[in-house]
Amino acid sequence: MTIKQQASIKRDCFDKVMLPVYAPAQFIPVKGLGSRVWDQNGEEYIDFAGGIAVNALGHCHPKLVKALQEQSEKLWHVSNVFTNEPALQLAQRLVDHTFADRIFFANSGAEANEAALKLARHYAIKKFNPYKTKIISFTHSFHGRTLFTVSVGGQAKYSDGFGPKPADIVHVPFNNLDAVKAVIDDHTCAVILEPVQGEGGLTCATPEFLAGVRQLCDEFNALLIFDEVQCGMGRTGTLFTYQQYGIIPDILTSAKALGGGFPISAMLTTDTIASVMYPGVHGTTYGGNPLACAVGCAAFDVINSDAVLSTITAKRKLFIEQLEKINQQFSVFSQYRGKGLLLGAQLSEPYHDRARDFLNTATEFKVMILNAGTSVLRFTPSLVISDEEIIQGMARFAKAVEKLVNSK
Repeated sequence: MTIKQQASIKRDCFDKVMLPVYAPAQFIPVKGLGSRVWDQNGEEYIDFAGGIAVNALGHCHPKLVKALQEQSEKLWHVSNVFTNEPALQLAQRLVDHTFADRIFFANSGAEANEAALKLARHYAIKKFNPYKTKIISFTHSFHGRTLFTVSVGGQAKYSDGFGPKPADIVHVPFNNLDAVKAVIDDHTCAVILEPVQGEGGLTCATPEFLAGVRQLCDEFNALLIFDEVQCGMGRTGTLFTYQQYGIIPDILTSAKALGGGFPISAMLTTDTIASVMYPGVHGTTYGGNPLACAVGCAAFDVINSDAVLSTITAKRKLFIEQLEKINQQFSVFSQYRGKGLLLGAQLSEPYHDRARDFLNTATEFKVMILNAGTSVLRFTPSLVISDEEIIQGMARFAKAVEKLVNSK
């Protein structure tokens, strides 16, 4: 595509040719470097959104670019009729640094969760009985957009309107152990949860809740699935968030930051649970793609380092300090949520349900943020964003807040 042809593509083209399931910003990003993005007009933005926690190392990180370039000249795709070196290398890294013995690669968080849920039911049916199929999930959870995963997710606004839903799925309040006790039984095959709920408002699981759920799963021979699609891969300050709680899941899912921007996901589990699977029972054409796994290896090596993980807490503190400066002037936040650089700012009562207004106004001042629900602002920047960029971006955001507050 020539520069002239590229320039001819405008934002209104989206409204004409794309399925209307998104409402993207009015500008089109065309270039990114680190924590900065440029649009078609050459305007520069500071990126606090990170592709919804995907761009964990920012845009065009040199080590990821190098890995992609080198692999692109070797092997792009062979399907799972054959294996490939990058897939095995990334799988080995995940096994070496987690509880897991076995890895399954796919392309998105939804696919990883779909695989996890299918595995849990298959394991329970094979090991116990064909009626052990109940899945316990939580209100405000989010696990993907396939019919199965969106039904397991605890937000009706995403799952209603598509006809009959998969059966034997129960939703209870998050962080409520008594609610889990009330519904778990011998027919339960799995409990699935996010240690930090992402789309549901950045609510963290309490240590007591996770310990209690683990105990209940052991008691009723149910598998504990941790969805770390958003909170994993360094986002909260450890490689995976479960490592902060000392609670070991039976299955864990990862995606988003796993490829640093290249689509890839993984399901992690143990030898015992994986033993019920066999060739043909599940699969994917693109999963374990050499390009994705080569980039994944590079991203893994950078993220899983003290140079990155040891800085997350300090960066979170700086973000909150800057948000507090804004709050002291405008009183727009009531609390801060999440862990590490999965950071949420709860809007105060006068601004409830206006998160999207903050997001849209922020883009006017050249800073990219997110929302998590209607009343929580979400910040998921690069894990290697500089302090200078945090301060500069927050100065821009402060102007956006000022405009929004004064426009009431």
